Amino acid sequence: MRRLVGWFMRWVFRLLFWGAVVLAVWILAYRWINPPTTYHMQSEAARLGGAQYEWVDLEEVAPVFLRAVVAAEDAGFCDHSGVDWSAIQQALSEGAQRGGSTISQQAVKNAFLWQGRSWVRKGLEIVITPVADWVWGKERLLEIYVNIIEYDTGVFGIQAAARHHFGVNAGDLNRVQAGRLAAVLPSPRRYRAVNPTPFIRDRGSSIIAGSDMIRRDGRSGCFED
Repeated sequence: MRRLVGWFMRWVFRLLFWGAVVLAVWILAYRWINPPTTYHMQSEAARLGGAQYEWVDLEEVAPVFLRAVVAAEDAGFCDHSGVDWSAIQQALSEGAQRGGSTISQQAVKNAFLWQGRSWVRKGLEIVITPVADWVWGKERLLEIYVNIIEYDTGVFGIQAAARHHFGVNAGDLNRVQAGRLAAVLPSPRRYRAVNPTPFIRDRGSSIIAGSDMIRRDGRSGCFED
């Protein structure tokens, strides 16, 4: 029995070690290589018979959208090292009825993990995120984030979203369009950026006001001049 347990533990250790090595190489590769797809994209493409996805470099995205998405999703993006522990603590104290994930965590979840709520996934996300935040840097992290998140059913990345919703390129989004795209991100299948509900219109306006504020107070300095 001892020999069997020892053999089992050695194989567990080896699997964990090589899994960590593969993940480290994967993270490092995305420092320079654009993610060609994600698990969520593939599952949606299989379910829907296809998905819209087109990569666009950060400098080709309207700055107002970048500020809007940071203001909406993670206003402290430039200040934390990937995980906002105070937000997680607040989410736990409120019975996990609100999100505590940063943009960094969401980028890691979408790039490497799977959707849905589970403690295993959340634990991996929290472990991986500080590494990715350090290896990629804030600009690259935001670039990956806006390019792989879902903006509508089967629509991934800001370039595909801008064309799908408004018929323009990501660099040509105006303030209203940017605010509304950022406003639907918590629930892109529930809300619509085109013909929005009063809630999304009001939220979009508030987000744009917030994007102006983070530009004035320097909280957007890590991803724009």
